Amino acid sequence: MIEAELSDDLLVERVGRRDESAFQTLYDRYADFVYSVALRVLSDEAGAQDVAQDVFIRLWHNSERFDPNRGRFLPWLLSVARNRALDEVRSRGRRRTHELAPLDGADDPVDQRAEDPAAAAVSSAERREILAALQTLPHEQRQPIELAYFGGLTQQEIAERLSAPLGTVKTRIRLGMRKLRVALGNELGSAGVR
Repeated sequence: MIEAELSDDLLVERVGRRDESAFQTLYDRYADFVYSVALRVLSDEAGAQDVAQDVFIRLWHNSERFDPNRGRFLPWLLSVARNRALDEVRSRGRRRTHELAPLDGADDPVDQRAEDPAAAAVSSAERREILAALQTLPHEQRQPIELAYFGGLTQQEIAERLSAPLGTVKTRIRLGMRKLRVALGNELGSAGVR
């Protein structure tokens, strides 16, 4: 059977046995998704590329961490990508607090997104679509999603902040994400996200 026709679970199992063609198939199948998640968290193309590369390196070295009995591969992989990108955001924040403050009269750092007006316009349009779709969700689903994806909180931290059981928070996020996928399906599909 051709690798492209194999299930994710079987491909991951083969990656665990150091099958390079199975790894390449998973990479070809999901690299764009992983990069997109990292880019949304970081808003930095180079950083998103680094995170995506790191996620696949981790998959190669630790494929046994995926348990098909606990869920499907793609959501697991995207969760790894999101968590890795959030780690990078936190790391950058710690580095910034340790850097020296600029001297009086020093030029402000260049905003990388300002250098490419077309990219900024696309990013702005996507942001408006996402925010509009978020507003269609019930408050109890929207709030934990915003805290997770825009606030960088873990589900446990969200549960503590909202004084809600962890299972309730997980359910609300899952239901809200399903509704967002439906609401954004056409926009994401036209933007090249499969």
